[in-house]
Amino acid sequence: MLLVIPGVFYLAACENDIEKINTVTNTNDLPEVSGKNIEILYSDSGKVKMQLNADEIMQFGKLERPYIEFPKGVHIVFFDDSLIIESELVADYAKYYQTEKLWEAHGNVFVYKVSTGEKLNTEELFWDENSKRIYSNSFSRIERKDMIYYGQKGFETNEKFSPLRLKSSRGSLNIKDEKKSDPNL
Repeated sequence: MLLVIPGVFYLAACENDIEKINTVTNTNDLPEVSGKNIEILYSDSGKVKMQLNADEIMQFGKLERPYIEFPKGVHIVFFDDSLIIESELVADYAKYYQTEKLWEAHGNVFVYKVSTGEKLNTEELFWDENSKRIYSNSFSRIERKDMIYYGQKGFETNEKFSPLRLKSSRGSLNIKDEKKSDPNL
């Protein structure tokens, strides 16, 4: 009889709550693929379009909204069909939503467009590959040849960076003083 009483208490203390078990054993929150010091080349029709370098990568493909995360930042170089660098992007953190083809970059985001010399600095950047739209909702600084634009609440543009729509904008313009450049005056 003495052995039966502790056995009853033991059975009463055990609980098979399936939700608790699933929470403990759920692997969806863990990356399927992870790596360090990664270089990825993206190509289209046999031509390299983009080179991505990251210190760390984690792929979460089993989630309802699958994504690839770059927690220690990215450096992405975009190429034209002749493998000439078109532009570069650097960010402290990035995430790519695979199903939506949506990139998001955060923290010291810097974009440089080689052909025009344009530079973009912001704290967040979104690139929707499907709509070919690039935008930000954070303060953005865009530098062009003779002008610097500020989008207090971000900007919106296409992949070619034209046209550019600033949100709550201001800017500065460098004007050449013609009197000093004309020796006859």
